[in-house]
Amino acid sequence: MTTTTPALTGSRRRPGDKVFSGSAAASAVLILVILAGVGLFLLAEAYPALVAPADQIEGGEGLVVYLWPILFGTVLTSVIAMLVAVPVAVGIALFISHYAPRRLSQTLGYVVDLLAAVPSIVYGFWGFQVFALALVPLYQWLAENVGWIPLFAGPASTTGKTILTASLVLAVMILPIISALSREVFLQTPRLHEEAALALGATRWEMIKYAVIPYGRSGVISASMLGLGRALGETMAVTLVLSASTSAITFNLINTANPPTIAAEIALNFPEATGLRLSTLIAAGLVLFVLTFAVNFAARALVTRQKGGST
Repeated sequence: MTTTTPALTGSRRRPGDKVFSGSAAASAVLILVILAGVGLFLLAEAYPALVAPADQIEGGEGLVVYLWPILFGTVLTSVIAMLVAVPVAVGIALFISHYAPRRLSQTLGYVVDLLAAVPSIVYGFWGFQVFALALVPLYQWLAENVGWIPLFAGPASTTGKTILTASLVLAVMILPIISALSREVFLQTPRLHEEAALALGATRWEMIKYAVIPYGRSGVISASMLGLGRALGETMAVTLVLSASTSAITFNLINTANPPTIAAEIALNFPEATGLRLSTLIAAGLVLFVLTFAVNFAARALVTRQKGGST
C-alpha cells in the first residue's frame, strides 16, 4: 500500500503569506505610481516654460540656453566628486574590512556610519567657513605655477568659493555612504574564496584583487550610484560653498566665474519666483529628475550585467 503526499506547488498558501505577497506587490505598484505622479506634475507645471517664447525666459535667449549652463555645472561638480570620492571610499572600505585590527575596524566602521548621517547643511557651513578659505593659497599656487592647464588658468578666487571647492565638499559628503556600503559588500565575500587564494600562495593584496574586489564589484557600483544620486541633488551645501556669479560654461575650476547647479539655482530663486519664472525653475527640476532617473537606470543595468558576468 502506497501513500501519496500533496505536491508543494499545489498546497494552499496561508493567509499570512497572501497578505504579505499582496502588500509587497501593492508597495511596488505604489512606488511606480508616485514616480509617475511626480513626473507628470513636473511636466504639467513646467509646460508654460516649455512653450514660452525665448525672450520671456530668464536671460532672454530661450529655455535651452538657460538650462544648459546649470546642467553643465551639476554634472561637472558630480563627476569631480565621484572621481575623488570613489577611490578613497573603496580604499577605506578595504582597510576596514581586511587590513585594520578588529577593534580599530569596528571603531572606524562606527565613525564612517556616523559621518553618513551628518546633515548636508553642516557640511555646507564647514565648507564655507573653513574648507574654502583653507584652499585659497592652493588655488593661488595652482594659478601661478600650472596656470597653463585650462582647469587652473585663474585668476584664482580670493574667497575659495569655486566649482572645485563645491565638488570636494560633495566628495566628502558622499564618501561615507560609498565607503559604508562597500565595506558591507566586501565583508560578504565567501571565506572559502579568500582562504583558497591564500592557500595557493597569493599575498593579501592578491587575494583582495582576485577574490574580494570581483565579488563586490556590483555592490561598489551600486554604492557609487547612490552617492552620485546625492551629489546630483545636493542643495544646501552647494548653495553655501559655490559662488555662482555667471551662467557661462567653463572648465576653469578655481576662477570666480562658476556655473551654478540645478539644485542650487532652484533653492536660491524659488521663494521669490512667480508665473513663468516659477515654471522655468520647475522645468529645471524636471531636467534634474530625468537626469537622476537616467543615471539610476543605467546603474541598474550595469549592476545586472556585472552580476550576470560573474556567475
